[in-house]
Amino acid sequence: MDFDKKISFQLPDDAFGRLDEEDDEKFYKIPRFVAHIDFGAIDAVTDLYREHLPKTGHILDLMSSFFSHFPDENTYSSVTGLGMNEREMFHNKQLDEWTVHNLNTDPILPFEDNQFDAGVICVSIDYLIDPLSVLKDMGRVLKKGAPLVISFSNRFFESKATSVWLQLDEEQRAYLVKSFLVDTKCFEEIKLIDCSPEFGDPLYAAVAKNIA
Repeated sequence: MDFDKKISFQLPDDAFGRLDEEDDEKFYKIPRFVAHIDFGAIDAVTDLYREHLPKTGHILDLMSSFFSHFPDENTYSSVTGLGMNEREMFHNKQLDEWTVHNLNTDPILPFEDNQFDAGVICVSIDYLIDPLSVLKDMGRVLKKGAPLVISFSNRFFESKATSVWLQLDEEQRAYLVKSFLVDTKCFEEIKLIDCSPEFGDPLYAAVAKNIA
């Protein structure tokens, strides 16, 4: 898929509503010790990180869970996870530390300004009800020039994905994510990538660099 179009969005008022509006803490209370994409897509995520993330430094895994998919050969100074289930993150062997935090009730990240050398959001952007606020604050906690890699697929919990995500096709979702990054005014050099494996789950990414 080539991402060379100019697409703009005018979102309806209910764009970020969800089929299940119960507290996210209830939904994520039970740990899911599984990968949410198949092996081919996982390899594609790892290749993205290998290409775009620094080989050292402090990395933020936003909306983290049981797996993070970082390359084993990279020697990061630290990897910090932020997610909804402590047991999942406790058993994630690639996390050095973690914090439980619901971004849908509080989009402000519990970290210092300019704390991280890179950030990732893996197959989770579709669950944010205020993605613009979250990504703006991501710009605050990332250092100047730090890369942000947002990956997404067609695999998700339908009841918790936002209405706009459910209504768009895969190409449109990529442009939607790009529009979030543009609207934050925190990121530059934004590019969309189709890194889908030949077989299995599709995998797309938005890669950008922090301006602040």
